[in-house]
Amino acid sequence: METNYLTVDEAAEYMNTTARFVRRLIAERRVPFHKIGRHVRLKVVDLQAFIDAGRVEAFDPMAVRRHIRRAS
Repeated sequence: METNYLTVDEAAEYMNTTARFVRRLIAERRVPFHKIGRHVRLKVVDLQAFIDAGRVEAFDPMAVRRHIRRAS
């Protein structure tokens, strides 16, 4: 089983963000990472899990109306 690790710059390219954003995620411990000496590496599966956790599902307009009616 091969585990793919990315550098900060590669992770930023994978996530289509800046390296500064990835470094902030690391500093805030919002994404798992590995330190190898002074180098930081991130697993692709961990980055994908972070991306998937931020997914927002579409809503059903009728369900919103029913919820509003119950609240009033």
